[in-house]
Amino acid sequence: MADEERNLIEILEENSPIDFNKYIRYVSSPKCGAIATFAGTTRDTFDGKEVLELQYEAYVPMAVRCLKSLCSSARASWDIHSIAVAHCLGTVPVGETSVFVAISSVHRADSLDACKFLIDELKASVPIWKKEVYTNGEVWKENKEFIERMPDLGKASHDQAGACSGKKKVEAHERKSCCGTKVKVHDESADSCR
Repeated sequence: MADEERNLIEILEENSPIDFNKYIRYVSSPKCGAIATFAGTTRDTFDGKEVLELQYEAYVPMAVRCLKSLCSSARASWDIHSIAVAHCLGTVPVGETSVFVAISSVHRADSLDACKFLIDELKASVPIWKKEVYTNGEVWKENKEFIERMPDLGKASHDQAGACSGKKKVEAHERKSCCGTKVKVHDESADSCR
């Protein structure tokens, strides 16, 4: 089975909750000793404000294309068996999951590091936008991963932003994370998904 055939990428329409078991079953294999997962859920507060819900919008064809590119980049850096990524659109109430990543590998280090890479890159570069709705207003939010890539938001180009553009080169970064070394991503293609 080709690498792309072992990737399940879904952008779910409003009122379609994420079925964790579906994605875990998809990546499960007798060949694998590890499945790493990440579930991003709506929390009830942000900067002292009470959050009612999150609302997501996306440019779906581009988001899927970007996620496929990120899966290819992860596979180029780690020995991965299967990848599943799901992201909800529309309203996601407090306590509900908006994004889920599951990755299987023979050994845990590969799936843990690839899972962290994939969620960080998704938040930094995939065209999915989030609005936080509070008891006293609402605001469209940039993910910190996106902002970290944009040292000067007014002048940075899409390539500087780390937009998903073809293959990405992943190299070890000195700072340690929960999964070992942190990764740093460099674009190797001028074509941008945005």
